[in-house]
Amino acid sequence: MKRRQFVAASLLAGLTPAAFPASSPAAEKPTKELYELRFFKLASPEKAAVMEDFFQQAAIPVWNRLGIGPVGVFKMLDGKDPGLYVLLPHKSLESVVTLSAKMAADRAFLQAGAAVFDAPPKDPAYLRMQSTLLLAFDGMPKLEVPTTKETRILQLRIYESPGLRMARRKLEMFNTAGEMAIFRRAGMAAVFFGEAIISDRMPHLTYMLGFDDQAALDKAWAAFKADPEWLKLKTRPEFVDTVSNITNILLRPAKGSQI
Repeated sequence: MKRRQFVAASLLAGLTPAAFPASSPAAEKPTKELYELRFFKLASPEKAAVMEDFFQQAAIPVWNRLGIGPVGVFKMLDGKDPGLYVLLPHKSLESVVTLSAKMAADRAFLQAGAAVFDAPPKDPAYLRMQSTLLLAFDGMPKLEVPTTKETRILQLRIYESPGLRMARRKLEMFNTAGEMAIFRRAGMAAVFFGEAIISDRMPHLTYMLGFDDQAALDKAWAAFKADPEWLKLKTRPEFVDTVSNITNILLRPAKGSQI
């Protein structure tokens, strides 16, 4: 068990962001959620199956015990990349900072995750984990689960901006200028909207939408693009060129996903 605890602690150091500097009590209890969006790079579909079992049987239960949930685990819709996305909603910065240590001290988690923790170094369960920390938008401070249909599709979109000023304007466009309202009117049910706080491609914002199926996704986007208010909003001078690159990723729930 001692060896497993050591290996688990080392592994979990890579599964969570580095410790943040101490912050004030007010900063540790934000009214808006924080989101960890993780991407696990995997060598093969077989490794993806191992990690899906790990999340379902070991990681999601301990995250839920620690007050983190609902947890999303997603695979690529087209199946070409075996990688997995994991979405962790945190209620506070303290939750982010202390997560690794709390998981490493949980015996039930260590036992349930043995297949991952005890994997040989030359044949690890996953190759690399990338992590982004996001702060919820003012206009949507809490995560929502819009659909639980078996056919559901999750759409992850990342908007990169050419600079901080343009990034702030894009946030304004969503929060106060009406873009989020247009989303809702078009039938786009959001899971979350988040401003990147720590990432490898700053500045950017990320959001996730949930649809019952591909037909619902196509219908909602057609309604959005034709909305008269959107056609006006996107041409307002202060909002032109606020986004320099868009990454669009279609996902489906993996085993055990709560979203």
